[in-house]
Amino acid sequence: MQSIPVDTARLGVLRCAITPEAKISNFETQEVKKDRDGNTIYTVAVMVRQDGRRISVIEIAVAGEPKGIEEGQILKVTGLTAFAWAMGDRHGISFRADAITPVHGTPAHAKGGDA
Repeated sequence: MQSIPVDTARLGVLRCAITPEAKISNFETQEVKKDRDGNTIYTVAVMVRQDGRRISVIEIAVAGEPKGIEEGQILKVTGLTAFAWAMGDRHGISFRADAITPVHGTPAHAKGGDA
């Protein structure tokens, strides 16, 4: 499987679509996926929108639970890598990151109703 580094600066604003969830490796037993060091693998659904383009949602895997992430919050993704995969007649691209952290000072949601 070939890894392709991704320049996150060219992706535009990265915003949390779904907060971190433990990745399940066996749906029958509900066993969670772990990395070589025994850390739980989490996935975060991230909205990507470049200027003038439609929004795409990608799921990014990261070892260890990312803290302080809320839906709608702007994120910083460090060490993003894409991997092309194929299984039989199915294929796609998966994403992994070294870290996913919230960009503090950015509101997750507009609050209140007073305008």
